[in-house]
Amino acid sequence: MRWMLYGANGYTGRLIAAQAADQGQTPVLAGRNGEAVGDMGRRLGLETQVFGLDGNVTEALAGVDLVLHCAGPFSATAEPMMRACLASKTHYLDITGEIAVFELAQSLSAAAREAGVVLCPGVGFDVIPTDCLAAALKQRLPNATHLTLGFDSRSGLSRGTAKTSVEGLAKGGMVRRNGQLEKVPLAYKTRTIDFGDGEKLGMTIPWGDVSTAYHSTGIPNIEVYIGVPPALPKRLKRLNLIRPLLGLGFVQSMLKSQVEKRVRGPSSEQRRKYPMHVWGEATNGIETITGRLRTANGYEVTVHGSLGMVDKVLASPPEGGAYTPSLIAGPHFAEALPGSGHMTFD
Repeated sequence: MRWMLYGANGYTGRLIAAQAADQGQTPVLAGRNGEAVGDMGRRLGLETQVFGLDGNVTEALAGVDLVLHCAGPFSATAEPMMRACLASKTHYLDITGEIAVFELAQSLSAAAREAGVVLCPGVGFDVIPTDCLAAALKQRLPNATHLTLGFDSRSGLSRGTAKTSVEGLAKGGMVRRNGQLEKVPLAYKTRTIDFGDGEKLGMTIPWGDVSTAYHSTGIPNIEVYIGVPPALPKRLKRLNLIRPLLGLGFVQSMLKSQVEKRVRGPSSEQRRKYPMHVWGEATNGIETITGRLRTANGYEVTVHGSLGMVDKVLASPPEGGAYTPSLIAGPHFAEALPGSGHMTFD
């Protein structure tokens, strides 16, 4: 089976390509930067292909059974790649955490079924551990009506993730209420949470599970929290007053240029040093179950999780359609990843 890693020269793409080569896998390394992709191919001894997403992507995917798409921002890149995968009958995975991309995949589910193509965005830290924990909580409380998820880490961000966060400032937050996505202000809610490493302030964020956990579990009310310093929610609440201005082109360009100058992504030492603590809570209004899971650093989860999902889809693909990670790999997949512990519940 022939598969392609698109965006192989980005921060996370490089990590995935190196691990794939170490495991004896032979993905086609692809991207639009011919020099960077070519250098990687020569160093890792892997085939390369150079193309952008503004050309004939379908033709570029000829003979490719699966694409692991790692070129963000996915708000701009996911749709052309998904549609090309449908046309070329190529399975599609990506490492996004963007709600709009998950919802796009769901909107294309019927077309994917007809084409026999698997669409499964979010096969990295966004959203494998939280999605698996959500599915496990649903198993323990089948009649849950509310699901709250969250995570905590001191790890830094890659450039791509930081740029996506900049775009998100203008969009505000999002929760799911009574089965529907609902826009809310930045830092909409805060609460004290023990993510697994002691109590800490948590703040709502528009994390991908607001979309995916609903499709994985059917629970109609979903919020996602991240552990934050106490001063951050106050700053974000003030930004709500000027949020429309944050979406202006020149403002976005200015903020993203700062990301280019200042963000490099966490070093290998930082990735080893800072694990992730994942937390979830499901309730039916009478009974409440809390679950926790400690994983490796989010970027390590993305590397091993995405390659594990590639293996599963290539070895035994489900029938075509839009999926979440837990719907393909089951609720215990996150526990099997290197550096992960076992889920605990109370």
